[in-house]
Amino acid sequence: MPRIENDIKLDFKDVLLRPKRSTLKSRSEVDLMRSFTFRNSKGSYRGIPIIAANMDTVGTFEMAVALHSFSLFTAVHKHYCVDDWKEFAAKHPECIESVAVSTGTGENDFERLSDILAAVPQIQYVCVDVANGYSEHFVHFVKDVRQKFPSHTIMAGNVVTGEMVEELILAGADIIKVGIGPGSVCTTRKKTGVGYPQLSAVIECADAAHGLGGHIISSSRMEDVPVLVMSLRLLVRERTS
Repeated sequence: MPRIENDIKLDFKDVLLRPKRSTLKSRSEVDLMRSFTFRNSKGSYRGIPIIAANMDTVGTFEMAVALHSFSLFTAVHKHYCVDDWKEFAAKHPECIESVAVSTGTGENDFERLSDILAAVPQIQYVCVDVANGYSEHFVHFVKDVRQKFPSHTIMAGNVVTGEMVEELILAGADIIKVGIGPGSVCTTRKKTGVGYPQLSAVIECADAAHGLGGHIISSSRMEDVPVLVMSLRLLVRERTS
């Protein structure tokens, strides 16, 4: 039976960062590089934890080349074919370490993913992406990807609650994408009324993920610099608390 949650839930726009004393002399001294080791793949990554989303106008090969030079990551959109990936890998082999191949969960998606990873075996990251990850089919798809690719690091989402984060990690995902509706062009909230305030979702899902040794991604629009700053601050807080 539906019920109303009375606990206060917050979005990024609802809060500010309280200033604290620092030993840094300049903002130029800030080091954003971080190292991660992943629960299920046992792989590791070092870079600045900012990811270009796998949208067709954002997660492009051109974006991947540009961001790689700044130690940033790109989840490449799912509309590139096997030949496109082979050409990209041949021209920019140095970028493969900082890209993920994205896939949906449709009838032909698993075959397409398998073909790409067979053609470009250097790829180590897979992004399993749907607008709303609350389905048994989605969990089973993640399990199938993990079974076939045991050493690949898997990102999966999107979800907004701790129990689903835990289920996906136990199904084989390493990193859970958190956020339903907060994207710059996402219409899930407007059309279905489904969602969760992003700041609270990130805090709660991070707690669930880190309890199992997993990780999360705050999957939302970064059109405002303060949102990006607060997201990075949450990363530091959650990983050191």
